Amino acid sequence: MKLRPLVAVTADHRRVDPHDWHMTPTTYVDAAADVAGVTPLLLPALAERLDIDSLLAQIDGIICTGSRSNVYPGEYGVEPAAEFEPYDRLRDQTTLPLIRAAIAKGVPLLAICRGFQELNVALGGSLHTEIQTLPGRIDHRSPQSSDNDVRYGIRQPVYVEKSGCLGRILPPGEIAVNSLHRQGLARLADRLIIDATAADGTIEAVSVANAPGFVLGIQWHPEYWAASDHPSRRIFEAFGVAVRQHQGKRLGLSAAAAE
Repeated sequence: MKLRPLVAVTADHRRVDPHDWHMTPTTYVDAAADVAGVTPLLLPALAERLDIDSLLAQIDGIICTGSRSNVYPGEYGVEPAAEFEPYDRLRDQTTLPLIRAAIAKGVPLLAICRGFQELNVALGGSLHTEIQTLPGRIDHRSPQSSDNDVRYGIRQPVYVEKSGCLGRILPPGEIAVNSLHRQGLARLADRLIIDATAADGTIEAVSVANAPGFVLGIQWHPEYWAASDHPSRRIFEAFGVAVRQHQGKRLGLSAAAAE
């Protein structure tokens, strides 16, 4: 019997009516289960209470999700300010060390939106806190709408580089994406390779040089249209393949059994 691989999906820590919740959007869970073909498990933002080594020994991949919250500026040497909020310190304290450990151990990692920014910060890079205020940059924020299909509409071109992880998944050249963000990569971490850029030069996808496993960071939201948009689907399918290969190595399965 083939066992579906287990993938940890990072969660936010939020106060809602008036309880504290660990939560993540359904779109990430659906894309993981239905397109990547894995069993997603929500990972609470436990910070230092999380036993990272034990977790990584029992899972086959990680999805670092997007979020309304921003990485705390103090994590990359910028003074915090009210206009850069909201923050989620427990999530930062969970994901940043988890990302570093996952890369070191070769556990497949797909980092999306906030997760993309976490990847850069975890490896020593920095962020622009409000990218739309920079000269020559377009406004990457989502349109104002109560309809999520409008907010997450595919409307922005990015250019996929030949080198890097994304260039092995999609043909190099221009694709259309749904990139929605206030923050963006500033100083690129030394280990990161640029996999895609927007027309204004904003970095939109990265991978890790000489990583022992699959690592891909995406600024846009492939999870939202993974069931219907070809590039979005291919990203999750490729992640699913990497996860099953890791599962095979972890369990000592043959390549055929892992697939």
